[in-house]
Amino acid sequence: MLGVSGDTLETHQAFMKEHAIAFPMIDDADGAIRKLYASGRVTYLIDKEGIISFILKGVPDNGRLLEELDRQQKLEKPASLSP
Repeated sequence: MLGVSGDTLETHQAFMKEHAIAFPMIDDADGAIRKLYASGRVTYLIDKEGIISFILKGVPDNGRLLEELDRQQKLEKPASLSP
């Protein structure tokens, strides 16, 4: 998982620390990545195969987004093999 935003790397680092996020985040200050998807404020969660698994239009609700990130990270972890 990779986070992309027009915010600064410093803002990303503070957000990651505050919410205990372990995946990498990059800035898209010039909007190059954003142009590939949509204009305006849209949040996508894209898996490592490049499949969009979640879309949130408008200003992101951090609580809802963090819940979805947690849910998706749990889905990515291999299932336990305990009996």
